[in-house]
Amino acid sequence: MKKITVFLLAILISLSSTISFAGKIDTNVIDEKWGKPTFVYGGSLDKSQIRKTKGLLDIEDDSNIKPVMVTYNDLLKYIGGDDSNPGSMISSVLVKKENKNKGIKVNITTPKNITLITEKQYENAAITAGVKDCTIMVAAIRPVTGESALTGVYKAFESNGEKLDKERIKVAQKELEVVSDINKENKDKGEFDRDKLNDVIVVIKDNIANININNNGQAPSLDEIKKIVNDAIKENNLENVITEDQKQELINLFEKYSNVKSINSKDIKDELSNISDKVIEGAKDIYKKAEDAGIIDKIINFFSSIIKSIADSFGSEN
Repeated sequence: MKKITVFLLAILISLSSTISFAGKIDTNVIDEKWGKPTFVYGGSLDKSQIRKTKGLLDIEDDSNIKPVMVTYNDLLKYIGGDDSNPGSMISSVLVKKENKNKGIKVNITTPKNITLITEKQYENAAITAGVKDCTIMVAAIRPVTGESALTGVYKAFESNGEKLDKERIKVAQKELEVVSDINKENKDKGEFDRDKLNDVIVVIKDNIANININNNGQAPSLDEIKKIVNDAIKENNLENVITEDQKQELINLFEKYSNVKSINSKDIKDELSNISDKVIEGAKDIYKKAEDAGIIDKIINFFSSIIKSIADSFGSEN
């Protein structure tokens, strides 16, 4: 019964949009690789908005963070764009460098104000860009798509002496755009699930990495990529949702992705496995807290009473 309860609890947690397995960054304690977590705030914010953003990221002591401003010029530098029509830089991030093999954890503290990008999308794109072992908190004072938030992550790494490969960053941004477009185009379809699409991306990357490793570093052929994409979509029950045009966008994306020489397949597999490990560890942590609070026993008793009622009803039938 206890194992069943753990399973049911995990399902309930996964269905809840208000619970995140990503960790909180404690800015009251300086105990990490960069000396201080880096607060990268949007250059379009005024002083009062910056203060409000700090509150949204639970920053309590300014002396324990490294503040860095990210501008539209930074966006042009890292991912490109239209320099004749500068956009607003509103979404901000707090980034903490973690120990090796900790993986990437993303926590959107203002989910209602990041309207387009999910935590898993940020994690997936960050892995493609070469970001490793960090906790990222994302916040915005008003509704924005969140597409430029990763620019702040890249700025955080560079400001701490860690440069990322530009080719990988460009592919990561393209990935974010393709996935975001597919999300928007399918948002009104009942069969569509954004989390399943994120899982498709993970499966595709993992299978490309397997081929690359097994072929001594040789990139998969276009036919192999087509098969990988089609199989991943089918595996996640999206074959009747994803259109042929959207499928082609994914094929084009991952053809570029698989030919980026700086992408190390072993590192990608390690980072992808860290995402799975994080979910498992998160479920364990939630279970432990629920157990300590006495919730587990209540759940067990609740389901026991349901099972007993069902058994009694069958026993009373003539």
